[in-house]
Amino acid sequence: MSGSAVKKDESKRSKILTRVWYGALMVIGFLAVMYAGHFYVCLLVALLEVLLFRELVKVRYNTYINTIEETIPLFRTTQWMWFAVAIFYTYGDFVNSVMQNSEDLHSTVVAYKSGPIHVLFSFGLYSTTFVLTVVTLQRDYIKFQLNQLCWTLCVLCLTVGQLKYIMHNIFNGFFWFVFPVLLVVINDVMAYVCGMSCGRKFISRPFLKLSPNKTWEGFIGGGIFTIIFGWYLAEFLSGYTWMTCPVSIPTLWSPVLECEEDSIFKEAISTLPEQLFDLIPNQLVRFIPGVIEFCENGGTIAPCISGTPHYHHHFELQAKVLPIQLHAITLALFASVVAPFGGFMASGIKRAYNIKDFDSIIPGHGGVMDRMDCQFLMALCTWVHYNAFVKMATVSVGKLLYLFKMLPQGEQDEFLSKAAEYIK
Repeated sequence: MSGSAVKKDESKRSKILTRVWYGALMVIGFLAVMYAGHFYVCLLVALLEVLLFRELVKVRYNTYINTIEETIPLFRTTQWMWFAVAIFYTYGDFVNSVMQNSEDLHSTVVAYKSGPIHVLFSFGLYSTTFVLTVVTLQRDYIKFQLNQLCWTLCVLCLTVGQLKYIMHNIFNGFFWFVFPVLLVVINDVMAYVCGMSCGRKFISRPFLKLSPNKTWEGFIGGGIFTIIFGWYLAEFLSGYTWMTCPVSIPTLWSPVLECEEDSIFKEAISTLPEQLFDLIPNQLVRFIPGVIEFCENGGTIAPCISGTPHYHHHFELQAKVLPIQLHAITLALFASVVAPFGGFMASGIKRAYNIKDFDSIIPGHGGVMDRMDCQFLMALCTWVHYNAFVKMATVSVGKLLYLFKMLPQGEQDEFLSKAAEYIK
């Protein structure tokens, strides 16, 4: 090898070692924060949102820095004020929800009128920011400033908007926070491994013009491994109450969590839909362990008995699984098929502004956005899935009691009367 080739190889090896080293540090740091408890995980998420907003708005700021510094007053100030409005409204609403769900805090919520005060201050902050933004518009640069404002609001939708419910995921149980995060990580890793080892060996057609290094083999292989990994990871995590137990109020130092285990984390007998077997030839289905063939004989449907005349009706497969594993397959499919497009979106932004990474805060990895680009959609999907198929998180006994206390006496009596009728 020539001297330049040797240096190039050493440089590549050094970059890989740096990436692995700081990747390991991030994993250790994440586990340490998880061990500390829910309160510190919430602080970590808040810090990440600040860093994400900073990196994304800096993309256009660095591109047009000369125009901004010389002609537009309070540009950075108004950007961060819009961020403050979004954060204050979003997490103020979350804190109010937590307090309303806890009976111990109802007196505080009612006495200090935290709900109305939060709305009032949010609107006041929004109005102030709106007025300041309009006042700082320069006649000769209005179009440019409006483009910058649209970019700022777009960044808020990508970060604060999609991560609005991640705090709810944390409080619903660490499982709903950790599991989707790990799904995205394993999909990213396995897509890279499959792409490097099998890329363009089976499908030569480009996967996505926006990201020419991505391959169909990486996309498909990453998805298969993510589904397999998700199935066993769900079973593993469900064995720890630290993961499965929800919390109502975070503490500075979380004790051992104890709760009544949700039924989705308990083993149950599940029956696969019979329509699934219609997609597979009958001869092959009969070789699947545990499959029972049902036959129709004289209008009666029962398991087939060898040696008697019968007509095939359908196949059934019953298996003892944790219901959470079935939910895991759905989330793993989303992490494999949809979540990667968050990364493709980030690649498009970097290409548009001709940058390699969003920042250099994490050696070997770039910026926070370079590591979090696929997590936004995944966090939002987890919250939607939880509310649609697991439990309606926005309704609780504590919140219903709070709303009852807020009713006038006459409406409280009416409510109790109708509740009594409903119980009968």
